This record gives sequence, structure tokens and C-alpha cells, in this order.
Amino acid sequence: MEYVPRYCQDLESYLEPNRVLLLFGPRRVGKTTLIERYLSTTKWKYLLVSGDNIQVREVLGSQDFDRIREFCAGYELIVIDEAQMVPYIGMGLKIIVDQIKPIRVIATGSSSFELARQVGEPLVGRKKTLHLYPLSQMELSARFNPYELKSSLTSYLIYGNYPDVLNQKTDADREEYLLDLVGSYLLKDIFALEQVRSPQTLVKLLKLVAFQVGAEVSYTELAQKLEVDVKTVGRYLWLLEQTFTLYRLGGFSRNLRKELTSKPKYFFYDNGVRNAVISMFNPLDSRNDQGALWENFLVSERIKYQTYKHFSTSNYFWRTYDQQEIDWIEEQGGKIDAYEFKWGKATAKAPAIFQSTYPEASFLVVNQENYLSFIT
Repeated sequence: MEYVPRYCQDLESYLEPNRVLLLFGPRRVGKTTLIERYLSTTKWKYLLVSGDNIQVREVLGSQDFDRIREFCAGYELIVIDEAQMVPYIGMGLKIIVDQIKPIRVIATGSSSFELARQVGEPLVGRKKTLHLYPLSQMELSARFNPYELKSSLTSYLIYGNYPDVLNQKTDADREEYLLDLVGSYLLKDIFALEQVRSPQTLVKLLKLVAFQVGAEVSYTELAQKLEVDVKTVGRYLWLLEQTFTLYRLGGFSRNLRKELTSKPKYFFYDNGVRNAVISMFNPLDSRNDQGALWENFLVSERIKYQTYKHFSTSNYFWRTYDQQEIDWIEEQGGKIDAYEFKWGKATAKAPAIFQSTYPEASFLVVNQENYLSFIT
């Protein structure tokens, strides 16, 4: 497959003198490729380094003004790949943008919480943040027409949208790549942390969540199955969110006592990762989780769409104690938009109690006929 331009392809437009451009995203989604393509055309004299390099970590993590200034001397642009590997990277970046003028800085990180925690306070007023996910249908629509995208839908539902997955020639190659991605890369950042005392427990937790995509999750039930305390479950799920593995969706409530909000739902940022976690790559027509795969796909693609289009919305699901539910609620500026996800060409009406409680809300069924307009 030819290179697909990313939504933030023009990194130059995001760069400002003496400010840091932070590029967050999971491993292997194309951050390094994006950087390299940009650097091949930039007018700035640049230095590209990696946080994997011990010498780089030693210098940039030293908090030594003179050493850092000397390291960056003569360059107009500093690019630090895998910046989360550098200790005290926030202070290092602050020294660069404060002590060297003019200078532009790009730092990429596969672990949002680790990098954000280090750069948050030191870089107040000195940074801009971009997020990069697995390829979105919105980005792919620049390369493929609607017919071609729909023709590949079953493959996206099973194997996801990681760039290297789409470049594999066979389904067997895609499966092998995804299993390696999950085993070797995706959880690497989490396992390196002190907070994860039992990697095996975290993997088991991820598998349990994978089987509950689209359903409400009880921390208490998960804790009982894993034989750990509820706080551990909550902490591990939070880490999986911060490393771009899981997305947490809370319940919507404004007026009714019978609306459920206590249990969240969790979705994967990529269908292929979800299926690799449970080692399930069966053909779509032989699976009993078609609805879950469809819902996960639409949720992940809508999140990418919102991010790339800079839509500031609050997302929820809606459900009552008597099992009335709507899959996806967006609230923005007091406006409520409700969406029901239906596999195939099915249609539905909003529950009567939802219509009467929120008469101003819009409602739309998203199915195979109209889904591209929802996510592209």
C-alpha cells in the first residue's frame, strides 16, 4: 500500500519558535515515519536523536544547562524520538526552549502518561500537543474511494488499521504481526513501570475486557475473577487508557434516577489489537461477536475523527435500569446527539423515554449504508 498522508502531515504548520511540539501515540502507528518524511523537506538545520540512546538520555536528563546547550548548539530544530525514555525530559525540554533562542523542538512519545507527567508542569505555556492513532478511515479516504473502503470493511473489523498491518500481503502475515505487536511492543511501556507488579494479571485483565467490548464493566467482578483488589483493577485500566490501548466510555445522565452511570464501557483503539489479545482472527461470518466488533470499530474511528477535526465533545453511552439503551451520546455546548450502532442495514428508533426526557436531542442509526459519513 502506498503511503497514506496523516492528518498532521504538515508538521511545519504546528511548529513555533521556543515551543515544544509533543506528538503522542501508541507504538508502531507511524510517528517516526511522519517525522522522517517531514525532516526530508524541512528548511531548518536539525538534529534527530532517540530516547533509546543512552548518551542522549544522559545529556538531556542531566538538567545541566551547559551540557544541554552544548548538545543542541548550531541547530534550529531538535527532534527527540521516544522522548519518554529520557529521565526528567520535561526539565530538559524546558531548558532547551528557554536557553536557546530561536529553537524549535519536536518530541514524540508512545506513552502519554509518562511523557505528560514529566512535561506537564515544566512546559506550561511552552507546548502544543498532537495525537496520532492507527490509520483512520478519514485518512484512508484520501487514498481510497467509498466503494474500496467498504469492500475492505471486514478486514478492518478483524485486523484493524495499523499501517504495517495494512501493508501485509496475507491474513496469516497480519495475524503474526498483530500477535507480535501486542506481545512485544504495546504493553512494553506499562510493564516497565513500578505500578505493574504483576504483568500476568494485567494481561488477564485485558483479555477479560476484550470479551466485554460494548458491555458495561464491573470493577468488582473483574477484581474477583483476577483475585486482586478493586483499586488494582482501576489502576491497571487507567494505565491501559493512558497508553492508548483502551478508551473508557462513561454513562450519560442528566434528569432520570433510573439512568445508569456507575459502570463504564471500555473499547480498544484498534480492532486488530483487541482480536490479537484474545487470539481470535476467525472470519467475520463465523463469529458471534460481530456486533461488538462493529461497535468497537465505530467508537475508535469516531474518536480519531473528533481528535483530527478538533471537535471538543463529551462522549457517553446511555442506559436505564430497565435495559433501554443508546450506544453513543455526544454532548457539545448543551447540544445532545445520539447514535445507535447497527450491524447490517438495520434501523431503529430512539427509546421513548429518551425522546421524552431529551426532546431536543437528535438521533441517528449508524449502519453499513451510512457509517462512512459518521467517521469521515
